[in-house]
Amino acid sequence: MTQRDLFDGKTFDPDLDGERLRTLLMRVHRLMHDGEWRTLQRIVLACGGSEASVSARLRDLRKAKWGAHTVERRRHPDGHGLWLYRVSH
Repeated sequence: MTQRDLFDGKTFDPDLDGERLRTLLMRVHRLMHDGEWRTLQRIVLACGGSEASVSARLRDLRKAKWGAHTVERRRHPDGHGLWLYRVSH
């Protein structure tokens, strides 16, 4: 697998983005491996990045090349448009 194959997107540049995205992906995976439900904000606080980048890394975890994990989501019980995410294996 080449650097170009690791992540998708027309604007992805392996030299500029590869290490940053891989590092964030590994942080998100390590945190979410415990199966706990978390908001994007809690994941960002623990792993860094932005909510958009963490959301993209959760989508990456669904892909076969990153393990084909099941990423579940449900509405936060407090409402207000918040979602909770959990990674199961």
